[in-house]
Amino acid sequence: MGHLQQRTPLITATVRLRDQVAHALRAALISGELRPGQVYSAPGLAEDFGISATPVREAMLDLAREGLVEPVRNKGFRVTEVNERDLDQYTEIRTLIEVPMTGRITRTAARGDLEALRPVAEEIVRAAREHDLIGYLEADRRFHLTLLALSGNERLVETVSDLRKRSRLYGLNALDERGELIPSAEEHLELLDLMLAGDAEGAEKCMARHLGHVRSLWAKGVNEDGPEADRAARTPAAGR
Repeated sequence: MGHLQQRTPLITATVRLRDQVAHALRAALISGELRPGQVYSAPGLAEDFGISATPVREAMLDLAREGLVEPVRNKGFRVTEVNERDLDQYTEIRTLIEVPMTGRITRTAARGDLEALRPVAEEIVRAAREHDLIGYLEADRRFHLTLLALSGNERLVETVSDLRKRSRLYGLNALDERGELIPSAEEHLELLDLMLAGDAEGAEKCMARHLGHVRSLWAKGVNEDGPEADRAARTPAAGR
């Protein structure tokens, strides 16, 4: 975990230390530096950051509320694991919700509301090309949830938001290094063009394909956390 301190942004007057630590921990989760199933203590991570344990513990509690980690009494926090069955079920639920809603929104949404999503879609592609994984996931989240919000159903948006948190990508950096995130990113622009053209059926097919594409990326990320990854996780830092 020695790289954590190097990746932590300098403390500024406008950004709380707690938020900076949470951001760095999310980056470590995405990159695979923090391993699923492993338990990390706040003092151990604080030592890597070169700060006190309090803001680290607070940041980990923030991540626990997002479902990224879970408290382990008297030990620290365990990075939550996602298995293939979970991912299949999350994808099935998202497909049941997002595919038909995409068609409905295509038919009912104002053109201006759809066009307002273009900068976000372009941001997703730009982040993928620039290897900005945090930016990629954040822009992707905003695109999908803002699109669904056009349905006017707040509970639906909350449901998909929760599913997205539970089905996050681990080891995303390996996929990024192979350039496999860019095709998925570009599908957002394709989807938006279909919706603006009023092609509800085509938009539904595009969304279904996109979710299937995302699921295949999840599968690669999970499969890469195999025996070799487990061995890598069993370093002295992993238990800290």
